[in-house]
Amino acid sequence: MSGKISEKNVKLKRAYERPTDSDGKRVLVDRVWPRGVRKTDAAIDYWVKELAPSTELRKWFAHDPSRWEEFRRRYAAEIEAHREEFDRLRNRRLRGPITLVSHNDAVVLRERLLAHR
Repeated sequence: MSGKISEKNVKLKRAYERPTDSDGKRVLVDRVWPRGVRKTDAAIDYWVKELAPSTELRKWFAHDPSRWEEFRRRYAAEIEAHREEFDRLRNRRLRGPITLVSHNDAVVLRERLLAHR
């Protein structure tokens, strides 16, 4: 089996979007459960807190577009620090489609998953 996965097999959704059949395995990428979302409604298969940005990084970023590139660099370094969990997630995506459920954070994680073979 090739390690290369098509972009369509790693999707992104916000926690407040309804699950669909095409989501595959739903992976929550956040340190805390999203407010106002019931666990049964979210249909999360895996919760990878370790791969979410640290609280310090998230607060520093504060969704400031001027900090996006630096956020991406720092977050990528945090992901590398949790290589074992990253590899588990990478292996899950090799078995079929996954949907990363989060905010902006998941964009960087998705880039990392698609870049690794």
